[in-house]
Amino acid sequence: MSQGGGGKSGDHSRIPRDPAPRARYIATMSNAFSRFAALHDDLLILANAWDAGSARLIAAAGAPAIATTSAGVAWSLGYPDGDALPVDLYLGVVGAIVAAVEVPVSADIEGGYSDDPAVVAAHVARFVEAGVVGINIEDGGGTPDLLAAKIAAIRAAVGEALFINARCDVWLRGLAPGNPMEGPMAEFLARAQLYADAGASGIFAPGLADIAAIPVAVTGCHGLPLNLLARPGVAEAAELHRLGVRRLSAGSGITQAVYGLTQRLTQAFLAGQAAPLWEAPLAYGEINALMTR
Repeated sequence: MSQGGGGKSGDHSRIPRDPAPRARYIATMSNAFSRFAALHDDLLILANAWDAGSARLIAAAGAPAIATTSAGVAWSLGYPDGDALPVDLYLGVVGAIVAAVEVPVSADIEGGYSDDPAVVAAHVARFVEAGVVGINIEDGGGTPDLLAAKIAAIRAAVGEALFINARCDVWLRGLAPGNPMEGPMAEFLARAQLYADAGASGIFAPGLADIAAIPVAVTGCHGLPLNLLARPGVAEAAELHRLGVRRLSAGSGITQAVYGLTQRLTQAFLAGQAAPLWEAPLAYGEINALMTR
């Protein structure tokens, strides 16, 4: 697993050094965290941005908060998804997103870009300094105990004012055999308990789609909000809300749709067909106005 660099080769901190501006900044961040945490009292529908421009567009559409998509950020910088993105590059993108919007921002940090909980906690401290109020961190192909250790180290390093969304990949990666109500559910419930005890603020179960299994998973989160991933086969938002889900993420879905459209338009244009470019564009002036600071 790529470490992504452990040092501060780039200063991405938004925290002022002088006492009075520093105190105001900390108060602002505390308010942003409280706003973000409170959004989970209902169903938070969370669109994922991959750069400052997409974040501006999402915020302008009325999103109450923004999360990054690690896949989308990696692809936009020419890296594959999967802990390959250098941390310094990611921090630069996150800092630009935070500066571009007024809503709370959460960062998907994959597995934390290290297998060492202390290194992961140091990375997360830098993301907090860059202005995020939440993170997504996954167990992936690692052990549940390792993610629990990372969560505990993060919580010890940055305190309570960070929403730690613990991603459990039991369903997404097919880590347990059996139908959704048996092997996978037992494994999920055990991991959710472990992550809650370590200090997680929420539990993310991408790949969970079974309508009968969702309320069981909600109960098994021990009062923490359950986050699902929007993908084919997953119920619409209203039904998920009724079942007790408190967060629905687009993940890399919007980015993939944009990349697919870009590919189709490019292929048509290279084949001499320019007309598709003008079928449903966002007007130049509208885009430019969105980017005006």
